[in-house]
Amino acid sequence: MEADAIAKYINQYGFPIIAAGGMGYIVYYVWVWATTIVKPILEEAYVVLVELIDQIRVLDNDMIRLTQKISTILLLRGKK
Repeated sequence: MEADAIAKYINQYGFPIIAAGGMGYIVYYVWVWATTIVKPILEEAYVVLVELIDQIRVLDNDMIRLTQKISTILLLRGKK
């Protein structure tokens, strides 16, 4: 748009109405961007995060089992 057209609309409708329309468009643009681009990426990251947490739990359980086995071996060797 040309500056003359913008000035004409501001003169006809007033600055607050034009500013509210511009802000409405910005809010709409951010909403569409967030729901179409950002939301799927966040959902994918959430799935990956849950998988990583599950893997950490498995590794933690494995470490606990190994620690128990080592303690048992050391205890049995000390008794022999």
